[in-house]
Amino acid sequence: MKRQVVVIGLGQFGMSVAHALSGRGVEVLAVDVDEERVQTASAFVAEAATLDATHGDSLARISPERRDVTLCAIGDQAKEDSIICTALLRQMGSPRIIARANDDVHARILTLVGAHAIVNPEREFGDRFATQLLHEGIRGELPLGKGVVISDVAVPASFVGRTLDELRLPKSHGVTVVAVRNGKSGAVVLPSKDITLSADDVLVVVSEEGAVARMMERS
Repeated sequence: MKRQVVVIGLGQFGMSVAHALSGRGVEVLAVDVDEERVQTASAFVAEAATLDATHGDSLARISPERRDVTLCAIGDQAKEDSIICTALLRQMGSPRIIARANDDVHARILTLVGAHAIVNPEREFGDRFATQLLHEGIRGELPLGKGVVISDVAVPASFVGRTLDELRLPKSHGVTVVAVRNGKSGAVVLPSKDITLSADDVLVVVSEEGAVARMMERS
């Protein structure tokens, strides 16, 4: 059975999430008060509905308690609406509520009224972009939760011609290589201690936040 996700709020963030989930085979119900946005989303989601998610009777029509996850992605100009929506979802028994917050106070309130998890896309993107801006070799980062990230890292010049066994990255930098991708061929191999790194390689690594940046600074 397909996973069922409700996305409430079809601004740039909500629309992007709905599109990405649909592309991965998730059954998405997209919801917004703006009929034009709902029409746009209806082209790629399983269901789309125009309704005010701050009204209990309207929200009940989509049966959030029967969906696997509900994302309250209501925009930053409507904090009160996002709080009301989150509280209603919790009262209706939604099994997992992820709410978008715009600042720490907003996040605390959303947690108090029932959100199981909080996301701040602007802050998270800003943090990742700042890291890439400061360290050209870091191609991208994806948070895994609780201060752990997975990163794509261009092989530093000082690593070229050396093996993973020689480098001992977990011990020397707190970084664990989970795959090596060749930048020219695109071939991906699992790490082994005798792999010799080339200048075209990209390391896929798991580490605590900041560990890769520190490694790049020392290399």
